[in-house]
Amino acid sequence: MNSKLISQLSACLLSGAAFMAASSANAEDFNISVYGGYQTAPHSTVDVTGPTAPTSFTAGWDGKSFSAPPYYGVRGVWWLENFGKPNLGVSIDFSHAKVYADTDTLRKTGWSHFEFSDGLNLLTLNGLYRFPIENTRFTPYVGAGVGLNIPHVEVTRGAFKTFEYQVGGATLQAQAGVDVKITDRWSMFAEYKGNYSWVDVDIDRGDKLKTNVLTNAINVGVTLKF
Repeated sequence: MNSKLISQLSACLLSGAAFMAASSANAEDFNISVYGGYQTAPHSTVDVTGPTAPTSFTAGWDGKSFSAPPYYGVRGVWWLENFGKPNLGVSIDFSHAKVYADTDTLRKTGWSHFEFSDGLNLLTLNGLYRFPIENTRFTPYVGAGVGLNIPHVEVTRGAFKTFEYQVGGATLQAQAGVDVKITDRWSMFAEYKGNYSWVDVDIDRGDKLKTNVLTNAINVGVTLKF
């Protein structure tokens, strides 16, 4: 992924975080949510280039959502009440997504270890819109955004090993769900969240590994409204 694009996305995320922090003085418009769920990823093409022999293969991925470290996420949302847009919001969302190469992939490549299991970590800045249903506790919502994927790269090829966090590149996010009010301050929600991530990382012996990973998640979470 182009380093200039990564820098621009990073600046965008930092600006969004600063905007939310400055705006959260009006605390009644700020929510914080935590969530978990079931996350999967379809197969993706993996390209390895560099000093060693180039290779390309299709990787099958397991999500293993409930294995340690589990899949989870946290987000802060600021609703634009003071700007006359009560149903429009801005969020900073972090999710600890993860993928493991399946047995067939390891056998095909001869690699003993290939995964992003300490996280295909996703950090995004998003726009949200909600649709309150009058006289009910239900509020459907949709959202979309852009950010960074920060994978923990774990590759073992023979005697050579890569085991480190890197900035992989950009990620796009889309989500849709329903929030259910429990009390004036607490609610629960269920949603679908998808991310498409361009992963471009360094591995052993000066090689580069590229793959585009689509993660799909069904989330259940709880929200505290300040």
